[in-house]
Parts: sequence; C-alpha cells; structure tokens
Amino acid sequence: MVPRRSRPAARILLVDGRGRVLLFRFDPADRPPFWVTPGGAVDPGESYAQAARRELAEEVGLSRDCGAEVARRQVEFLTLEGVEVDADERYFRVDVDAHEVVTTGHTPLERRVMTQWRWFTRDEVAAHPEPIFPVDLLDLLAATDPTEMPA
Repeated sequence: MVPRRSRPAARILLVDGRGRVLLFRFDPADRPPFWVTPGGAVDPGESYAQAARRELAEEVGLSRDCGAEVARRQVEFLTLEGVEVDADERYFRVDVDAHEVVTTGHTPLERRVMTQWRWFTRDEVAAHPEPIFPVDLLDLLAATDPTEMPA
C-alpha cells in the first residue's frame, strides 16, 4: 500500500455582509461535482497564513490578510491530479461587506474544473443536493461568527 502524500492547505471561510459563504463548484471528469471553500495547497516555504492570502487573491481577486487561523481539519481525499493525500487544512475566516469574484488568477486546471461560484446562505448549504466540503461547514461558520459587542 502506497502511503498518502502529506498536503498542507489553507482554506478560507469568506463571508459577506448578508452572512453568505462563498463556495466554488468543482466539476471534475472522474467524479460527481462538489462545492468547496476558496483555498488550496501551501507552496514550499509558505506559512498557512501566507498561503491563505495568496489563495484568496488568486481564486477570488481579494488581496488582504486573512487574520488568525480559526480551525484545523485532517482529511483524506483524492486530488484532481489523482494523488491520494492526507490534508492538514487550516481555516481562516474573512468577513467582507460584499465582493465580486475575480477569477483572473485561476490556474489552467482551476479554469477547467471550477465551473461556478456563488454565495450560499446557511439554509442553502444545509439543503444543497451536491456535496459541500468541509462536511461540517455550518458548524465552522457558527463557531467563527463574530460576536456582537455590547453597547
């Protein structure tokens, strides 16, 4: 048995002023479509925070610091390139009033498989018929919601 490759990754919970989360739909040739948060693998020499900032700029067109890591998940999956990985995913929460997605930074692979993106309400996430990753997205959003400051 071939061991899984280690894959450190930064993922972003990008939430707009209406409480919606941005998700990308992947439509690969070898499996059913699925939706994921923005983000991707950490490049050699990058920190998770640096990767989060880079991925946010490349995939969404938003250049800003992503703040502190808010969650960590260990998941196993098959990459789009066909590599079995053990992913160490670090999550960052970014809240914006609104943002128009700009995809000019997408790689050729992303242009081919990232066929759609949209802002989902939490009810839409809960009721969506296609898989959404991370599987505990709603819990992550609830756990990272900003708290209201008392007046």
